[in-house]
Amino acid sequence: MDAFYASVEQRDDPSLRGRPVAVGGSRARGVVAAASYEARTFGVRSAMPSVTAIRRCPDLVFVPPRFDVYREVSQQIRAVFARYTALIEPLSLDEAYLDVTQDQAGLGSATAIANAIREAIRAETGLTSSAGVSYNKFIAKLASDQNKPDGLCVIPPTHGAAFVASLPVKRFHGVGPVTARKMEALGILTGQDLRDRPLEFLQRHFGSYADYLYGAARGIDHRPVRAHRIAKSVGAERTFETDLSDRAGLQAALERVVDAAWTRIDRSGVSGRTVTLKMRHSDFRTITRARSAAHPIADRAEFLAIGLELLDQQLPVPLGVRLLGLTLSGLSTGEDDEGLGPVQVELPL
Repeated sequence: MDAFYASVEQRDDPSLRGRPVAVGGSRARGVVAAASYEARTFGVRSAMPSVTAIRRCPDLVFVPPRFDVYREVSQQIRAVFARYTALIEPLSLDEAYLDVTQDQAGLGSATAIANAIREAIRAETGLTSSAGVSYNKFIAKLASDQNKPDGLCVIPPTHGAAFVASLPVKRFHGVGPVTARKMEALGILTGQDLRDRPLEFLQRHFGSYADYLYGAARGIDHRPVRAHRIAKSVGAERTFETDLSDRAGLQAALERVVDAAWTRIDRSGVSGRTVTLKMRHSDFRTITRARSAAHPIADRAEFLAIGLELLDQQLPVPLGVRLLGLTLSGLSTGEDDEGLGPVQVELPL
């Protein structure tokens, strides 16, 4: 979806259309959750501190997030997907991989399916979307960002390697800021630069990640679309108006984080064994500490108890704490999702 949260707000409030909009908190400790394309022209981006966003765009309009509405619209969009394939792997509320090799709607090509989906989303939600069509997940993801907003990009197998070679590696899905800086230090700026490095070089510098990078640089990605992919973690975090340093205040804050996190865990129907505490100090130094249990975490009380143990191990905190988060990982649903990979039949792009 194109600037999903902000686009929903502009759809529902005509006074916001054509204006730079940020979904999030406008307070001193606020963070931008999403920015409209009008705001992006000023350099406003998601995850940016609100004070920075306002400095870049003084006319920026902040609106509070309405996640219940976004989830409802996301369900509408997923219902559209389901008309064309059962192999849907959601990445978030506004993005998903679809394997359409079976062509259950009988449209004849993946490009035709992508166009039909985009038209249906526009007609039924009033929102625009962008699609990438290709022969694997890695390139389809890159292509989906190529012609935003309201765009379509098709990369056939004969053009995959060349398309990847032309792009900066910082655009590669899975290459975060830290990895991008490391690559830059090694002289790897583009897909072609990455392709020019032998596998042994990549293994030496990137370890187990090297095999994926080596294939991606050549347009190769064998990962199937997994219709029942389980999230890696579920949790919540909160940024505070003022720094917290005493145990009573931190405990009360962590309990509120646990309330939000356990609601999500309960709703998702997953179980997990690993609890991870995230703590950001007033100087923005961020630490994470984790503990794994021998059994799935039974309930909110156990989740909180482990979180408090992890918190106590970090006390005292002379600099104060501006953010706390708690997540559950090592997740499972108890269901066997083997054998859900795509059926390999030829379907033209």
